[in-house]
Amino acid sequence: MNITFRLNGETVALTNVAPTQTLLDWLREERGLTGTKEGCNEGDCGACTVMITDDTGAQTLNACILFMPQLNGRAVRTVEGISAPDGSLHPVQEAMITHHGSQCGFCTPGFVVSMAAAHLNGRRDHDTELAGNLCRCTGYAPIIRAADATAHSPVPEHMHDQAPAACPQTVAPHAQPENSDELAAWYAENPDGTLVAGATDVGLWVTKGFRDLGPVAFLNRCSDLRGVTVNDDQVEIGATTTLSELEAAMEPLHPSFAAMIRRYGSVQVRNAATIGGNIANGSPIGDGPPALIALGATLHLRNGSERRSLALEDFFLDYGKQDRAPGAFVERITIPRQTDRLRCYKLSKRFDQDISAVCGCLSVRVEDGLVREARIAFGGMAGVPARAAKAEAVLLGARWTEETVQAAMTAVADDFTPLSDMRASAGYRLETAQNMLLRYWLEDSGSLASVLEVRS
Repeated sequence: MNITFRLNGETVALTNVAPTQTLLDWLREERGLTGTKEGCNEGDCGACTVMITDDTGAQTLNACILFMPQLNGRAVRTVEGISAPDGSLHPVQEAMITHHGSQCGFCTPGFVVSMAAAHLNGRRDHDTELAGNLCRCTGYAPIIRAADATAHSPVPEHMHDQAPAACPQTVAPHAQPENSDELAAWYAENPDGTLVAGATDVGLWVTKGFRDLGPVAFLNRCSDLRGVTVNDDQVEIGATTTLSELEAAMEPLHPSFAAMIRRYGSVQVRNAATIGGNIANGSPIGDGPPALIALGATLHLRNGSERRSLALEDFFLDYGKQDRAPGAFVERITIPRQTDRLRCYKLSKRFDQDISAVCGCLSVRVEDGLVREARIAFGGMAGVPARAAKAEAVLLGARWTEETVQAAMTAVADDFTPLSDMRASAGYRLETAQNMLLRYWLEDSGSLASVLEVRS
């Protein structure tokens, strides 16, 4: 594939780029830019963090699972480009020296890039912005002090990158469609091909599984598949909307959903991962589907010129199997506008950047003390994200009391037979899922039930 991008302020044009060559490998092996480190090679540690700029702004991404064609028409800045062209240090680099923020130094380049991008974007929530950068020497305190120290420093002029015009794609069988019509035509001709949006999942197929993806289509230039539109009746979410964009859109509508997205991977992962990919990969522990199911989401699929819609919970048929024909792709998701009754509970061993053992999302509508509607969805409790139909049936029409909730908790055991694995035992999963119903009722009754707050 042929691509054009800017690297640390200079335009780069490449031909015959392998579709699954990662930016990390290219930087280190072909450009000698070894400041970008290889740590986990799966997007977890942040040692390979780079800053990418396009028409949506500047953001951090993991170079280890970023394929070269995804750079087409974008600007890249590595740690070597954080200092000015004359060699003067960026404020975050100065602060890292002043506050002794580097110990062994392996993680430092990734931290510096994340800090510089946050500085450029005016972000002050450093615990969140740096959660995807792991320090093996436990040096977080001086790093956070360094980030705080630069809060009011001016942004150096060289950090304002401009993305170049993209190189047109004409190299079959791979593609980088500009819109969903081009994508639909390509996928109809290559139904066994691989669609790459954020590559936070597919990237690992290559870096860890060493898989040959066959024909590949990169979706990052399909602007008509991206974004969130809110009107009086519904919320429409494009399939390639990133988790970062979805978090911002959900914050005023369903803040508990947004808070859960905040725990989905790292900033670097959320800047790349798409909600369409989160759904289409069919993972039983994906955090997006339970929340969307609880909100009554409809999934919209496209196959060539044909479209069909179905309830999101009906898309997941069995473990690894979805109701999607060859050549069909997720185009958008819609959820009805509604009074916010959603609560999302993500249970994992770590607060940040961890896979759920159980993810429970509940929305219960109560009128005159009676339950009029209940949508309760779980991830991690079965081979697919699924509703707790028997528990919902217990609630419907009943009085909204603790006694009713206790009965619904018992019914959860009839809805699911969870498995034991390295994240949790079956018994633990079942008990915690049941307790999520009780927590929902307690919170709705005004009790303080946040596991992140302790009061005497």
